[in-house]
Amino acid sequence: MPCATDTTTIKIKVPLKNRLDSLKIHPRESYTDVIGRLVEMAVDDEPLSDATIKAIEESLEDIKKGRVYTLEQVMSELKDE
Repeated sequence: MPCATDTTTIKIKVPLKNRLDSLKIHPRESYTDVIGRLVEMAVDDEPLSDATIKAIEESLEDIKKGRVYTLEQVMSELKDE
């Protein structure tokens, strides 16, 4: 069973390392902490409610049936108000 002090090495490209550096809260923050924070932000443990799932399904059906507006149409409508 892995222990909390176990480590591994990974290779990442320089641009990604630079992005990780820019996401540090403070200069001495470890990459483990930065990556851990990003993973926590990316993973949503809370399941979607039935109402949310229904709304998503209805929206997908609208898209399939062409019941959508272009950005230009929306902007024009808002401009007219």
